[in-house]
Amino acid sequence: MPFEQPGPGDVPSQGYAVLSALDTPVLVIDGNTTVRYANEAAVRHLGPFPERAILSARIRSPQIVDMVTQVVADGKTRTIEHAERVPAERWYEVRLAAIPGRQSDIKDSVRKNSQFFLLSMRDLTEARRMDRMRTDFVANASHEMRTPLASLMGFIETMQGPARSDQKAQERFLSIMLDQAMRMSRLIDDLLSLSRLEMRAHLTPNDEVDLDSLCHHVIDALRPMASEIDVEITYDSPSSPIKVVGDRDELIQVMENLVENACKYGQSGKRVEVSVEQEENGGVLVNVKDYGPGIERQHVPRLTERFYRVDGETSRLKKGTGLGLAIVKHILTRHGARLIVRSEPGQGSNFGVKFPEGKVLKN
Repeated sequence: MPFEQPGPGDVPSQGYAVLSALDTPVLVIDGNTTVRYANEAAVRHLGPFPERAILSARIRSPQIVDMVTQVVADGKTRTIEHAERVPAERWYEVRLAAIPGRQSDIKDSVRKNSQFFLLSMRDLTEARRMDRMRTDFVANASHEMRTPLASLMGFIETMQGPARSDQKAQERFLSIMLDQAMRMSRLIDDLLSLSRLEMRAHLTPNDEVDLDSLCHHVIDALRPMASEIDVEITYDSPSSPIKVVGDRDELIQVMENLVENACKYGQSGKRVEVSVEQEENGGVLVNVKDYGPGIERQHVPRLTERFYRVDGETSRLKKGTGLGLAIVKHILTRHGARLIVRSEPGQGSNFGVKFPEGKVLKN
C-alpha cells in the first residue's frame, strides 16, 4: 500500500512500524523528493528532518541526487556506493526503489505526488576495512617472507659460485641461512596461529583455567631463555587459586608472548615481574612488567596491529615476527578479556590482561 505522511498523534502504519525496527538508515520520499518518513537509524545518521523537507537539503552528494532524479523519472531501482570522509571515513551502499502500490489508478499528472520511493543506506564500512586489512596483510606477509627468501637465494648462489671452495665462508653463510630459514618458520607458525584463531573467533572457550598454575608453567619454560640474556623473572603468586573460563593452550600462548617480549625488549632493565591479582569489582588482572626503555605514547595504540613494529631493526634482531601482540589481541577478544598497555619512555612497560567478573570462576 502507498505510504502517507503520518500526522501528529497518528498511529504509524504497519509499514512504518517495520521500518522503524531496522538498524539501517531508511527514508521514504515522494516523487518531488520530499522526505515523508525517516526511521530512527536515519535520524541518528543524518539528523532530524523538518516537516516537508526536501531530500537534497540534507543529502548533498551529487551522485545520490542524480540517482534519485533518474529513479523518480523512470521508476527503475538503482544502487550506488557512497563514501563519507568526515567526521570519519565510512562507506555505504545507497539503494533507491519504487514502493509497489496501486499506481495503475494514478494519472500521470499526479503520479509524482502519489508515487513513493524507499531509500536505504547499508553500511559497508566494516566490510571495506576488513578487505583493506586482508590486502595489507597479504602485502605485509609477502614482504616479510621475501626478505629472508632473498637472503637465502643470495647465499646459495654465492656458495655455488665465488665461495664454492671457501670452507670458512660456507660455514658462516650456512649459519646465516639457518637463521633466515628459522625466521620464515616462525612467521609461518604465527600466520597459521592467526588463521586458526580467526576460524574459531565465533566459538567461546569454556574450560576451567587456573591462572596461578598457568603462570608458573610459562615462567618455568622461559627462565632458561631469560637467563641467557641476563634477565630475572619474578612472580607474585595470588594468595588463593584464581580460575577463569578459557582455553588453557591459548592463554599460555598469550602469557608466553607477553613474558618473552618483556624479557627481550626490556632486557636493559634486567628484571621482569609477573603478578596475578583479584580486583575489587570481581575481575582479575594479570600484569607483566619490565624496566626497559619503555614505548613512546604514539606507538601504544598500534602495538596490536599486524606487522607493526616500534623499531623494525630491533624487532628483527630479537627474532620478532611482528604478529605476537596481534595474536594476543585475537585470543583475548575470544576470551572476552582485554589487553591494557601502560608505558612511558625510560620507565619500562606494563602489559596487563584483564578478565571481567563474568569470566572469573567463584571459589
